[in-house]
Order: sequence, then structure tokens, then C-alpha cells
Amino acid sequence: MDKSLIEKAYDSEFFAQMGHKVIDQLKEHLENSISSKNGKVIPWNSPEKELDFWKDFLEKGDSGLFFKEILNRTTHTHNPKYVGHQVAATAPLTALTGLLSSFLNNGMAVYEMGISPTAMERIVTDRLAEKVGYTDQSRGVLTSGGTLANLTALLAARKAMILHDVWNEGHSQPLGIMVSEEAHYCVDRAAKIMGLGNRGIIKVPVNDSFAMGIEKLEQYYGEARSQGIHVFAIVGSAPSTATGTYDNLEAIASFAEKHKLWFHVDGAHGGAAVFSKKYKPLLNGIEKSDSVVIDGHKMMLMPTITTALLFKNGNDSHQTFSQKADYLLTDTDEEDWYNGGKRTFECTKTMMSLHWYLMFKLYGDDIFDEYVTRQYDLTQRFASLLGNDKNFDIAVKPTSNILCFRWVHPDLDMEKTNVLNESIRKELLEDGEFYLVQTKLNGVHYMRTSLMNPFTTLEHLEELVQKIKNIAEKQSKRTS
Repeated sequence: MDKSLIEKAYDSEFFAQMGHKVIDQLKEHLENSISSKNGKVIPWNSPEKELDFWKDFLEKGDSGLFFKEILNRTTHTHNPKYVGHQVAATAPLTALTGLLSSFLNNGMAVYEMGISPTAMERIVTDRLAEKVGYTDQSRGVLTSGGTLANLTALLAARKAMILHDVWNEGHSQPLGIMVSEEAHYCVDRAAKIMGLGNRGIIKVPVNDSFAMGIEKLEQYYGEARSQGIHVFAIVGSAPSTATGTYDNLEAIASFAEKHKLWFHVDGAHGGAAVFSKKYKPLLNGIEKSDSVVIDGHKMMLMPTITTALLFKNGNDSHQTFSQKADYLLTDTDEEDWYNGGKRTFECTKTMMSLHWYLMFKLYGDDIFDEYVTRQYDLTQRFASLLGNDKNFDIAVKPTSNILCFRWVHPDLDMEKTNVLNESIRKELLEDGEFYLVQTKLNGVHYMRTSLMNPFTTLEHLEELVQKIKNIAEKQSKRTS
């Protein structure tokens, strides 16, 4: 008798056959990517054409080619010529922890639906808190991304610093947070979600290095207070997303202590530098913060999406939310760190602690020291390479693995230079050999690299520079 569709979907032999096939394909993809034998980093296609392809594949395509087609038609982060967005070229074994998480599907809202991963999460977050410089009274959670983690931290800040019960009774006065104008947009978004409005987001101008202008803090704080805004928190970027510049966390910590503000550090990208013996001083002052965010899927070699949110005072991680769900959660006299649904937005989340735990188990802290240090060192060498070439200008000397630069020519004004750099980046995207992104700083258009791949070398970057020069010269001739 033929199997039902349900029986087919759960057939263990079919699962094993497909699984072995996919692992073999991924092994080949990894080897070819690292050696750059895969060719293009990004097989560029227009959104309309890509949509048409997958519509057609759904109706007519060979299902046996599904995984192969994805590999052929997506961005290859493991290729050393990937220098684009801030996502990791994942350590391959974390794909297996992801497989295990998806297969077991333990939602982790309560301890009994995530027994092992909950215990692992406590171990991982305790370890991270220790690296940051917190105490054994600190606690943390893992959650789905820096955006959600930053919002959760600011909600905790509001709960801790505002006497009025905003969570249950709503706002009774204008509230505000202070943040660098170069901070990640998710901080702005979090403030809007919290109902602070534009007035409640006090954006402090940056200095010439694109770090928060410390000398402006008192002025902007005073102006907000004079407008009746109760400022309850300040956010330090470690680093800012556009330029990779670290704010002066020591100075921000002192300011926060003086005015009794909650000090939050958005270390989503560069918080992992706490593992680097060489670059940890960039984070001096982080130990004085009240909360910290660190992404695993950026500078800790893990797949999207997993983020650690750490609280200096563990009680703050328990008091943020006050919803009641008797069918899931019960009141206890002890610290029930093991019921994650009380401490995060998510009732259900993946078993993301498996990634972190396995990396620590197999490689310890040293792999993160080696990786962060290598990538930051390489970026400084790249900056020196560009700085010695009269055709290039960098936005700011890098302190992380992010570098913004542009092609320049003395015969071109600012507007034409902007247009040309945008055009160069577009041609690079469509060509596909390299993948980098772009940004605008003070109206100036820059190409932007995030050196995320641990196999990218200076030789690869020299190839990129030469390719940009060739494109620039060709396009300049067209417009002259």
C-alpha cells in the first residue's frame, strides 16, 4: 500500500539519503569557496528574474536539485572575496547544531521544553558576563538578534530607572535615551517602539572619528531636561555600524554614573573583542555598563541569528516583563533562571545555545581571540594599502574590521565623485567576483568593507583595489 503524504514526510530513510547528499554538497561548497574555486561570491540577478526562476522551479523544477540550486544562486560568505555585510562565514560544525535544533524543535519557553539548551544557555551567558567583567551576580539570555536584544535591554532600563509602572500603566511623562547619531538604527527603532517618539531619542553628534562626541553630552542632556524629558539611559556603540568606530565607553560610564543613567553597550558587532588580548582595550569601561549585547552571528563565527544580552545585575533580567501565563509559568521564591519565557520577548526560540556551547567546548576562548585579532589586524593593513595610493581616500582610520573608502580624482568634484563611487560599487555587485557594500557619511559616498571571512588575505584585497581602479578608469573615460 502506498504511503500517505504524512508517512512520506517522516520517512527516516529518505531523510538520511537527502541529509548525506546535502552534507556532501556543503563539503564541496566549503572547499571550493575557501579556495575561491566557486568563482563569483554573489551570482547577481534582478529581484524580478529571481522571483520568476523560483516560481517556475516550484511548478516544474526537479526537487532533487533544490539544495544545489540554492548553493548556485546565493551569496557565498565562505569565499574570501566576500567583504560585505556583517554576518559570519560560519564555523561548519554550527550548521550541525542548527540541524539538531531544527530537528528536535525544543521551543525553550519553559525549562521542560528546553532542558539541555537551557542549562547550556546559563553556562554560556555566565562565561560571557565574566569576559565582560561582570560578577557572579550577573545574568544573561540568548535571543534572536541584536535588534531584539537592544530593545529588551532598553525595556529593562526603563523598568529599573523609572519609578512609574510604565509597562502596566503607560507613560506619565516624556522619556528619553541618549545615543550617538552614528548608532545602529535598531536603537532608534527600539525607542520608537517604546513610544518615546523623536523627542525621546537624543542623538549626540559624533567627532571627526565618528565616535560619540563626549564633549557634547552635558549640553544635550541639559537641553533634554529643560524640555521636560526624563532621560533614563545612554547607549554606547561598540562599534558603530557604518564606520566600525568604538565610542569612548569609559567616558560614557562616568557620565552615566554622574547623572544616574542606565548605561547600555550595543556591542552586537564588536563586543566579541573582549576575547582579543590585543584589542580588548577598545572596550575599556564596558565592565561599568548595566547591560551589553553581543552577537554570535557576527564576530563569533555562528549562524544567524543568535545574540547574547547580559545584565550586570541579574535581577534586572527577571523584572523586565510582567505578563502572567499560569499555564506555562508559575511564581517561585527562587531565581528561576531556567524559565526563559519570563526574561525574553520570545516565548519560543531556537536551541541557539548549542552553537555557543559547542564552540567553547571544542575551541575555548582562544578561537575568538585568534579570529577577532586577525580580522582587525587585516583591516589596518588594508587601510595602509589604501592610504599609500593617491586614488583612494578612507573615511576614518579603522579600529575594527570595518573600513569605509572611496576612489578619488583631482579633476572630479564631490557630486561626480559620489556618483562614480556608487557606479563602481554597482558594477562590482553585478560582476560578482567580490561583494562589498556602501554607505554615506556626511553626504559623502563610500564603499564599505566588513572583513568577516577568516580566509581573506591582503592579496585578495589588493585584487579588489586593482579591480576598482580598472572600473574607475573605464567609467571615467566614458564620462570625460
